[in-house]
Amino acid sequence: MRVLLVEDDTMIGEAIQAALKDATYATDWVKNGQTALTTLACQHYDLVLLDLGLPGKDGLEVLANIRAKDNPVPLLIITARDGLDDRLRGLDGGADDYLLKPFEMAELLARMRAVLRRCNSPTGNSRFYKPCWCARAQFCRAAIWKAASMAGVKK
Repeated sequence: MRVLLVEDDTMIGEAIQAALKDATYATDWVKNGQTALTTLACQHYDLVLLDLGLPGKDGLEVLANIRAKDNPVPLLIITARDGLDDRLRGLDGGADDYLLKPFEMAELLARMRAVLRRCNSPTGNSRFYKPCWCARAQFCRAAIWKAASMAGVKK
């Protein structure tokens, strides 16, 4: 599994990256929103861990940009923003889960497994997300739904 970690705090990023490595996840770590978007445009990831308080592009702006491009990559927000409005904007904006800092690594790993189970299940989140291992993976939800509807799958 390949994970993109988007976290500007060095201490937190190093701890998460080490825990993911110990759990056998391949992890790329970027520290700002613009780099995250550039990385996602040219590399396939099985999951994105996204902080909201990023320099430059805010995490919610990054999330909106990812979903505006119809990229169905599973995404888990990890943030200290605990307000209800932030949580609702994140989840309604397309995040698959929202985890508040500080958190235990065991909980992060469990939530990652749960998100991946839901997102890779045809009945899970209705995205029909299937990994594409080509070098420049391009996602098109319309084409996926067209293929699904031709196969008789209901939205």
